[in-house]
Order: sequence, then structure tokens, then C-alpha cells
Amino acid sequence: MREGPDIARIAALVADPVRSSMLLALMDGRALTATELASLSGVTKQTASGHLAKLVDGEVLAVEAQGRHRYFRLAGAHVAALIEALMVFSSDAASPVRTGPKEPALRKARVCYDHLAGEMGVALYDRAREAGWLTDDLGVTEVGWSRFSAIGVTPDSLPRSNRPPCRACLDWSQRRHHLAGLIGKATLDRLFALSWARRLPASRVVAFTPEGERRFREWIG
Repeated sequence: MREGPDIARIAALVADPVRSSMLLALMDGRALTATELASLSGVTKQTASGHLAKLVDGEVLAVEAQGRHRYFRLAGAHVAALIEALMVFSSDAASPVRTGPKEPALRKARVCYDHLAGEMGVALYDRAREAGWLTDDLGVTEVGWSRFSAIGVTPDSLPRSNRPPCRACLDWSQRRHHLAGLIGKATLDRLFALSWARRLPASRVVAFTPEGERRFREWIG
């Protein structure tokens, strides 16, 4: 007799190559139509619709109708965390990862659903832990709020949500953790608002300006 969550059902949903390519395409937090996802996955719209229906039924994706179109997005940050963690196992950790021309930029800084990932995201998380910004259970200390407030992330600026303020998300390219949760999202939003970085069009890459990277590293110490 089975007990606990049915992880096999979710694993089967994610394991299909077409569905996994759709989920990867949505990892940047955008909402896309069935036509767009079909094109990105190399299948017909009819085939894509069948896969999308399964992902929605499995609560892996959420769908929203707007006019004549239906837009699909990840059901939440928990799904993004699952995909990011699975990506760690998709490459051989014992050998160097072979990358194309765009991969160095993705490894340095990218969007993971709605927060900063890659080398820069890991550097932020590591510093937050080392410098006492966060407690062992990832609560924010007085020192932490002082540092986050320095870039405009304050308790009052965070939306009311059941989502935790801070969460560790396993980074697939660094195989270490980066900062997720409400504060992870708010921090990335502030990096864009301060013009320290920008998101490249139709890409997960977060491109820091030279001045922005200097100020970011100065901020985290």
C-alpha cells in the first residue's frame, strides 16, 4: 500500500522530452501560447495541446485566457525549483560541461523563474550566509534587512504571500545554492530597476553592466 505523495506521476509528466522542453522554455517566468510552445518544442500545435493539457491537469502548469489566446506558465516557483534541480542531474558532474557560445553568459547570470541564478546568484547566497544576513533556517536577520534595504528591498516592499521570504534553490550550472523566495525575486527586480543589469530579449541571460557588476559586488561585500 502506497503512502505519501505520488512522485511517480509528477516524474512521468516531466520526463517526456516534449513536455520537458516546454517546461525549460517557461523557466524564465514568461507565459507562452500553445503555438509558441509547439514551435519551441518542434511539434504540431495539436500535439502540443495534448501535452499542455496533461501538464495543466497535473498542476505543473497554470493557464490563463486573454482574448482569443490561452497563455501557459509554470504553476509556481516550486515547479521552477524542481526543473532547476533536475538539470543538475542532466549533465555529468564528474566531467566538464560542454557548452556553446551562449552558455558562459547563462552560467554567469540568468533568470531562474523570477530570481537570480548562476555565478552571481550563488555569490549573493554565499555572502548572505557567510555575513550573517540569514539564519540557519533562512530567516532574515537585522543585519540582513539592513543590507537588503540598501538596495530597496524592505519588509514593507514584499507582497503578502504564502511563499517563504527566502529559500535555497539548487543551481544547475554551479551545483550550489542561489537565493530564491520573495526576497530573491525582489532582489532581481531591484537589480533591473537600478540598471545594474538587464535581461536579454527572449533569453534567460541577465547581463550586468560593468558599473552594475562593480556595485553588485560592492553591495554583497
